[in-house]
Amino acid sequence: MNLTPECCSVHTHSVLCDGKGTLAEMAAAAYAAGVRFFGASGHSHTEIPHDAGNVLPTDPAEYREQVLRLREEYAGQMEVLLGIEQDSRSAQPVPDWADYWIGSVHNLYDPKTGKYHGIDWDRERLIACRDQMFGGDMLALTEGYYRDVAAMADRRPAILGHIDLVTKLNRGNALFDEDDPRCRTAALEALHHTDPDATLLEVNTGAISRGYRDTPYPAVFLLREWRGMGGQIILTADAHSPETVVYGYGQAAELARAAGFRECVLLTGRGWKPCPL
Repeated sequence: MNLTPECCSVHTHSVLCDGKGTLAEMAAAAYAAGVRFFGASGHSHTEIPHDAGNVLPTDPAEYREQVLRLREEYAGQMEVLLGIEQDSRSAQPVPDWADYWIGSVHNLYDPKTGKYHGIDWDRERLIACRDQMFGGDMLALTEGYYRDVAAMADRRPAILGHIDLVTKLNRGNALFDEDDPRCRTAALEALHHTDPDATLLEVNTGAISRGYRDTPYPAVFLLREWRGMGGQIILTADAHSPETVVYGYGQAAELARAAGFRECVLLTGRGWKPCPL
Protein backbone atom coordinates (compact mmCIF):
# COMPACT_ATOMS: atom_id res chain seq x y z
CA MET A 1 0.00 0.00 0.00
CA ASN A 2 1.29 3.46 -0.95
CA LEU A 3 0.81 5.34 2.30
CA THR A 4 -0.36 8.94 2.33
CA PRO A 5 -1.91 10.96 5.18
CA GLU A 6 -5.29 10.56 3.45
CA CYS A 7 -5.14 6.84 4.23
CA CYS A 8 -6.16 7.59 7.81
CA SER A 9 -9.23 9.33 9.23
CA VAL A 10 -9.83 8.54 12.88
CA HIS A 11 -11.48 11.71 14.26
CA THR A 12 -15.03 11.36 12.96
CA HIS A 13 -18.56 11.88 14.26
CA SER A 14 -21.93 10.52 13.21
CA VAL A 15 -25.62 11.17 13.88
CA LEU A 16 -25.21 9.16 17.06
CA CYS A 17 -23.63 12.29 18.53
CA ASP A 18 -23.34 15.63 16.70
CA GLY A 19 -22.50 14.49 13.18
CA LYS A 20 -24.62 14.73 10.03
CA GLY A 21 -24.09 11.28 8.56
CA THR A 22 -24.72 7.77 9.78
CA LEU A 23 -21.76 5.63 10.73
CA ALA A 24 -22.32 3.62 7.55
CA GLU A 25 -22.29 6.81 5.46
CA MET A 26 -19.13 8.05 7.14
CA ALA A 27 -17.36 4.74 6.56
CA ALA A 28 -18.49 4.55 2.92
CA ALA A 29 -17.29 8.08 2.24
CA ALA A 30 -13.96 7.32 3.88
CA TYR A 31 -13.44 4.19 1.81
CA ALA A 32 -14.34 6.03 -1.40
CA ALA A 33 -11.81 8.74 -0.49
CA GLY A 34 -9.00 6.20 -0.17
CA VAL A 35 -9.02 5.88 3.61
CA ARG A 36 -7.72 2.51 4.75
CA PHE A 37 -7.64 3.18 8.50
CA PHE A 38 -11.00 4.58 9.55
CA GLY A 39 -11.94 5.37 13.13
CA ALA A 40 -15.26 6.31 14.67
CA SER A 41 -14.75 8.62 17.64
CA GLY A 42 -18.16 9.49 19.03
CA HIS A 43 -18.35 12.10 21.79
CA SER A 44 -18.41 10.48 25.22
CA HIS A 45 -21.54 10.98 27.27
CA THR A 46 -21.82 13.93 29.63
CA GLU A 47 -24.69 15.12 31.81
CA ILE A 48 -24.11 18.73 30.73
CA PRO A 49 -27.46 20.22 29.65
CA HIS A 50 -26.21 21.87 26.46
CA ASP A 51 -24.58 18.59 25.39
CA ALA A 52 -27.94 16.81 25.23
CA GLY A 53 -28.37 15.26 21.79
CA ASN A 54 -24.77 16.02 20.83
CA VAL A 55 -23.00 13.24 22.71
CA LEU A 56 -23.37 9.46 22.85
CA PRO A 57 -26.12 8.17 25.13
CA THR A 58 -25.41 6.87 28.61
CA ASP A 59 -25.38 3.36 27.18
CA PRO A 60 -23.27 3.42 23.99
CA ALA A 61 -24.11 -0.19 23.06
CA GLU A 62 -25.70 0.74 19.72
CA TYR A 63 -22.67 2.83 18.77
CA ARG A 64 -20.32 -0.01 19.58
CA GLU A 65 -22.41 -2.58 17.74
CA GLN A 66 -22.67 -0.45 14.59
CA VAL A 67 -18.92 0.12 14.46
CA LEU A 68 -18.17 -3.56 14.96
CA ARG A 69 -20.60 -4.45 12.14
CA LEU A 70 -18.76 -2.03 9.87
CA ARG A 71 -15.48 -3.69 10.85
CA GLU A 72 -16.85 -6.97 9.57
CA GLU A 73 -18.26 -5.37 6.43
CA TYR A 74 -14.94 -3.78 5.44
CA ALA A 75 -12.67 -6.62 6.56
CA GLY A 76 -9.76 -6.93 4.15
CA GLN A 77 -10.55 -3.56 2.55
CA MET A 78 -10.38 -0.94 5.31
CA GLU A 79 -9.55 -1.23 8.99
CA VAL A 80 -12.40 0.08 11.11
CA LEU A 81 -11.35 1.18 14.58
CA LEU A 82 -13.69 1.69 17.52
CA GLY A 83 -12.72 4.88 19.29
CA ILE A 84 -14.18 7.58 21.46
CA GLU A 85 -13.57 11.28 21.97
CA GLN A 86 -13.45 11.52 25.73
CA ASP A 87 -14.59 14.87 27.09
CA SER A 88 -12.72 16.19 30.11
CA ARG A 89 -16.09 16.57 31.89
CA SER A 90 -17.38 13.06 31.23
CA ALA A 91 -18.25 11.25 34.43
CA GLN A 92 -17.88 7.92 32.65
CA PRO A 93 -14.31 6.57 32.33
CA VAL A 94 -12.76 5.76 28.99
CA PRO A 95 -14.42 2.44 28.03
CA ASP A 96 -12.19 -0.61 28.07
CA TRP A 97 -13.57 -1.64 24.66
CA ALA A 98 -12.15 1.42 22.88
CA ASP A 99 -9.32 0.75 20.44
CA TYR A 100 -8.11 4.31 21.03
CA TRP A 101 -9.34 7.53 22.57
CA ILE A 102 -9.05 11.21 21.83
CA GLY A 103 -8.77 13.43 24.90
CA SER A 104 -10.48 16.80 24.50
CA VAL A 105 -11.68 19.80 26.50
CA HIS A 106 -14.97 21.30 25.30
CA ASN A 107 -16.42 22.61 28.55
CA LEU A 108 -15.24 24.57 31.57
CA TYR A 109 -16.87 24.02 34.95
CA ASP A 110 -17.51 26.84 37.40
CA PRO A 111 -17.45 25.38 40.93
CA LYS A 112 -18.95 28.57 42.35
CA THR A 113 -22.17 28.25 40.38
CA GLY A 114 -22.15 24.58 39.34
CA LYS A 115 -22.55 25.72 35.73
CA TYR A 116 -20.80 24.32 32.67
CA HIS A 117 -19.67 26.65 29.90
CA GLY A 118 -19.14 25.39 26.35
CA ILE A 119 -16.06 27.10 24.93
CA ASP A 120 -16.59 26.15 21.27
CA TRP A 121 -20.35 26.62 20.73
CA ASP A 122 -20.61 30.28 19.78
CA ARG A 123 -19.17 33.64 20.78
CA GLU A 124 -22.15 34.50 22.96
CA ARG A 125 -21.55 31.48 25.17
CA LEU A 126 -17.82 32.07 25.22
CA ILE A 127 -18.34 35.69 26.28
CA ALA A 128 -20.75 34.52 28.96
CA CYS A 129 -18.07 32.14 30.23
CA ARG A 130 -15.54 34.98 30.27
CA ASP A 131 -17.84 37.32 32.16
CA GLN A 132 -19.46 34.89 34.58
CA MET A 133 -16.47 32.70 35.41
CA PHE A 134 -13.42 34.92 34.83
CA GLY A 135 -14.61 38.42 35.64
CA GLY A 136 -14.41 39.60 32.03
CA ASP A 137 -10.74 38.57 31.63
CA MET A 138 -10.48 36.58 28.39
CA LEU A 139 -6.83 35.70 28.98
CA ALA A 140 -7.78 34.24 32.35
CA LEU A 141 -10.31 32.10 30.48
CA THR A 142 -7.60 30.83 28.13
CA GLU A 143 -5.41 30.03 31.13
CA GLY A 144 -8.29 28.12 32.73
CA TYR A 145 -8.90 26.24 29.51
CA TYR A 146 -5.25 25.23 29.20
CA ARG A 147 -5.17 24.03 32.81
CA ASP A 148 -7.91 21.59 31.88
CA VAL A 149 -5.98 20.59 28.73
CA ALA A 150 -2.91 19.90 30.88
CA ALA A 151 -5.00 17.67 33.15
CA MET A 152 -6.32 15.80 30.10
CA ALA A 153 -2.81 15.43 28.68
CA ASP A 154 -1.69 13.91 31.98
CA ARG A 155 -4.14 11.07 31.32
CA ARG A 156 -2.07 10.08 28.24
CA PRO A 157 -4.76 9.82 25.54
CA ALA A 158 -3.84 8.21 22.23
CA ILE A 159 -4.54 11.59 20.59
CA LEU A 160 -4.75 15.00 22.26
CA GLY A 161 -7.69 16.69 20.58
CA HIS A 162 -7.51 20.21 19.12
CA ILE A 163 -5.21 21.47 21.86
CA ASP A 164 -5.97 25.15 21.18
CA LEU A 165 -9.73 24.79 20.66
CA VAL A 166 -10.18 27.96 22.73
CA THR A 167 -9.11 29.89 19.61
CA LYS A 168 -11.95 28.48 17.47
CA LEU A 169 -14.22 31.53 17.81
CA ASN A 170 -11.38 34.07 17.84
CA ARG A 171 -10.88 34.68 14.12
CA GLY A 172 -8.95 37.91 13.66
CA ASN A 173 -8.14 38.02 17.40
CA ALA A 174 -11.67 39.32 17.92
CA LEU A 175 -11.75 38.36 21.60
CA PHE A 176 -8.10 38.07 22.65
CA ASP A 177 -4.58 38.29 21.33
CA GLU A 178 -3.40 34.74 20.67
CA ASP A 179 0.22 35.95 20.76
CA ASP A 180 -0.14 37.43 24.24
CA PRO A 181 2.51 35.90 26.53
CA ARG A 182 -0.14 34.76 29.00
CA CYS A 183 -1.92 32.76 26.31
CA ARG A 184 1.24 31.31 24.81
CA THR A 185 2.71 30.40 28.19
CA ALA A 186 -0.46 28.58 29.22
CA ALA A 187 -0.61 26.70 25.91
CA LEU A 188 3.02 25.64 26.12
CA GLU A 189 2.62 24.50 29.70
CA ALA A 190 -0.30 22.30 28.68
CA LEU A 191 1.74 20.91 25.80
CA HIS A 192 4.56 20.02 28.18
CA HIS A 193 2.16 17.84 30.16
CA THR A 194 1.83 15.68 27.05
CA ASP A 195 3.88 12.47 26.81
CA PRO A 196 5.42 12.18 23.32
CA ASP A 197 5.82 8.42 23.77
CA ALA A 198 2.12 7.87 24.51
CA THR A 199 0.18 10.61 22.76
CA LEU A 200 -0.13 11.99 19.24
CA LEU A 201 -0.88 15.68 18.68
CA GLU A 202 -3.49 16.12 16.01
CA VAL A 203 -3.34 18.65 13.18
CA ASN A 204 -7.07 19.15 12.93
CA THR A 205 -8.94 20.77 10.02
CA GLY A 206 -12.47 20.48 11.43
CA ALA A 207 -12.98 24.17 12.17
CA ILE A 208 -11.99 25.07 8.61
CA SER A 209 -14.56 22.77 7.03
CA ARG A 210 -17.24 24.24 9.28
CA GLY A 211 -16.28 27.83 8.49
CA TYR A 212 -14.84 28.95 11.83
CA ARG A 213 -11.13 29.09 11.03
CA ASP A 214 -8.82 29.61 8.08
CA THR A 215 -5.99 27.41 9.39
CA PRO A 216 -5.85 24.05 11.15
CA TYR A 217 -5.31 23.55 14.86
CA PRO A 218 -2.80 23.92 16.44
CA ALA A 219 -0.78 27.12 16.05
CA VAL A 220 2.60 26.64 14.42
CA PHE A 221 4.51 27.63 17.59
CA LEU A 222 2.93 24.67 19.38
CA LEU A 223 3.83 22.32 16.54
CA ARG A 224 7.43 23.53 16.58
CA GLU A 225 7.64 23.01 20.33
CA TRP A 226 6.10 19.56 19.99
CA ARG A 227 8.65 18.61 17.35
CA GLY A 228 11.39 19.79 19.68
CA MET A 229 9.95 17.53 22.37
CA GLY A 230 10.24 14.56 20.02
CA GLY A 231 6.48 14.36 19.57
CA GLN A 232 4.66 12.98 16.56
CA ILE A 233 1.54 14.21 14.79
CA ILE A 234 -1.53 12.77 13.12
CA LEU A 235 -3.67 14.58 10.54
CA THR A 236 -7.39 14.56 11.28
CA ALA A 237 -10.48 16.10 9.73
CA ASP A 238 -12.64 16.04 12.87
CA ALA A 239 -15.27 15.11 10.29
CA HIS A 240 -18.93 15.74 11.13
CA SER A 241 -20.26 14.89 7.66
CA PRO A 242 -19.36 12.33 4.99
CA GLU A 243 -17.90 14.86 2.53
CA THR A 244 -15.32 16.05 5.07
CA VAL A 245 -13.64 12.78 6.04
CA VAL A 246 -10.24 13.91 4.74
CA TYR A 247 -10.99 17.60 4.40
CA GLY A 248 -8.01 19.96 4.19
CA TYR A 249 -5.27 17.37 4.62
CA GLY A 250 -3.09 19.23 2.13
CA GLN A 251 -3.35 22.39 4.21
CA ALA A 252 -2.67 20.43 7.40
CA ALA A 253 0.42 18.85 5.85
CA GLU A 254 1.64 22.28 4.74
CA LEU A 255 1.33 23.63 8.29
CA ALA A 256 3.14 20.60 9.69
CA ARG A 257 5.99 20.99 7.20
CA ALA A 258 6.27 24.68 8.12
CA ALA A 259 6.86 23.52 11.70
CA GLY A 260 9.63 21.17 10.54
CA PHE A 261 7.77 17.86 10.33
CA ARG A 262 8.49 15.58 7.41
CA GLU A 263 6.22 12.74 8.38
CA CYS A 264 3.05 12.06 10.29
CA VAL A 265 1.61 8.93 11.89
CA LEU A 266 -1.27 6.77 10.73
CA LEU A 267 -3.23 5.15 13.56
CA THR A 268 -3.85 1.48 12.83
CA GLY A 269 -5.10 -1.55 14.68
CA ARG A 270 -1.46 -2.53 15.14
CA GLY A 271 -0.27 0.80 16.42
CA TRP A 272 1.44 3.83 14.91
CA LYS A 273 2.60 3.66 11.30
CA PRO A 274 4.89 6.42 9.98
CA CYS A 275 3.87 8.16 6.78
CA PRO A 276 5.62 10.88 4.76
CA LEU A 277 3.90 14.24 4.53
